[in-house]
Amino acid sequence: MSETTTAAPATRATAPWWTGALSGLLAAVAGVALGSGVATLLGVPTPIESVGNRVIDLVPRPLKEFAIEQFGTNDKPVLIGSVAATLLVAAAVAGWLGLRRPRLALGITALLGLAALVTAALDRTSTANVVVTVIPSLVTLAVSLLLLVRLLKALELSRKVGDETPAGFDRRAFLQAVLIASAAMAIGGGVTRFLGSSAAKDSRADVMLPQPATPAPAVPAGAQADVKGISPYITPNRDFYRIDTALRVPQVPADTFNLRIHGMVEKELNLSFEDLLKERLVESRITLTCVSNEVGGPYVGNAAWLGVPVAELLARAGVKDGADAVKTTSADDMTIGTPLEALTDTERGALIAIGMNGEPLPLEHGFPVRMVVPGLYGYVSATKWLVDIEVTKFSDFKAYWTTRGYDAEAPIKLSSRIDVPKAFEALPRDNVRIGGVAWAQSVGIERVEVKIDDGDWQDVDLAAQDNVNTWRQWSWTWEDATEGTHQVTVRATDADGTTQTSDRVPIAPDGSTGWHNVRFRVE
Repeated sequence: MSETTTAAPATRATAPWWTGALSGLLAAVAGVALGSGVATLLGVPTPIESVGNRVIDLVPRPLKEFAIEQFGTNDKPVLIGSVAATLLVAAAVAGWLGLRRPRLALGITALLGLAALVTAALDRTSTANVVVTVIPSLVTLAVSLLLLVRLLKALELSRKVGDETPAGFDRRAFLQAVLIASAAMAIGGGVTRFLGSSAAKDSRADVMLPQPATPAPAVPAGAQADVKGISPYITPNRDFYRIDTALRVPQVPADTFNLRIHGMVEKELNLSFEDLLKERLVESRITLTCVSNEVGGPYVGNAAWLGVPVAELLARAGVKDGADAVKTTSADDMTIGTPLEALTDTERGALIAIGMNGEPLPLEHGFPVRMVVPGLYGYVSATKWLVDIEVTKFSDFKAYWTTRGYDAEAPIKLSSRIDVPKAFEALPRDNVRIGGVAWAQSVGIERVEVKIDDGDWQDVDLAAQDNVNTWRQWSWTWEDATEGTHQVTVRATDADGTTQTSDRVPIAPDGSTGWHNVRFRVE
């Protein structure tokens, strides 16, 4: 009786695993590169940006706050990098699986491409119609699939006639596919880099701002405290904080700009950028603050803004009885709700701004037109890339941030900050200079105090007051400083006699409160 031996199931021989992973990566990167190049030519978000924009809209508020707290103004590059990294990992895994199961690899790639296609179709930030907006994602999907098919086909192991031993994959065909992918990446990257200068950028370079009918008074002598390291009284445009949801700065050339004012008004207005230049222009120095600013945070800045008083435009349109809100919309479909009374109050001085610190608005700060409203946090007032003003009622709409748990009305809270010393900075015992800024928009700062450790409160020297809508700098010298580690705490009192609260509350739903303190060393 003879024994029979059952052979183990044969496994499919494949090319080295890394060739599959490389194939997935090359196909995905080439597809995204070409899709991004097409997006540049069409002036729409890239596939990666569309996915990132959808993430921004869907993630819960605590996660947004965490991202801003951890990454600050780098939150957008971090998000883009995270989306790209996730894509690369998924593409590499798909390519590796494709060595044995090509259909599975193509299915994964197709699903990734379809996800990008859907997010592009839903991308509120695009200024083009849906058909044009999805074209880059279609290009990305098609190129990625075609290249992956070609690369995986080249990696199939060939066999000699009558020989069970694989002869290896087609290196020439694989190299050709790699060269094609590399060419696609070069073309897409080159278009994005060299043709990516926007029409808005060129348009901004051509803008000549007229002299204001009402220029801002000269900055008072002594408005800048004489302390090394303190914030400049006027924040340079390049250093002004930027917090918004735009992964891709909306492209709005001045020559195609139109501002529509409508809703509960007697007469609808449509104003071009040239129309705004011919209006009565006012220059005002105004401090802006973001609701995302934690106690002692960096998201506050002071600038000279040039623009048209909002109250004058609303008066011309004729506001109807019953309205209590204004819904403003940006070119990327961001909506913001502002109390109507804040815009019709001529004393407050809200502006449709076209200039910042003597030049046209920077692209990232709203070119060609944005809104600036003293005394209100930016999420209820400071609409960038402004294209639409609708007079309405709060009961008739929900703005972007109010649907995410923030209050509909948000006056800026009385705050103060220590700029010098920095945390754990060492200061010489004979020169312990402390300084910072305080703000109480629409009211003004009357007094600032500091204390060292658990000592008594000490009045500081206040720099000259500019106007009630700007921050005020302060400074103090610790004459009898002692060596060691200490903590300095600051608090402010406004012109109405209200002293800043010590109660710590988070930024949501209407701004943080609490005293700022810094630990430092005296040597």
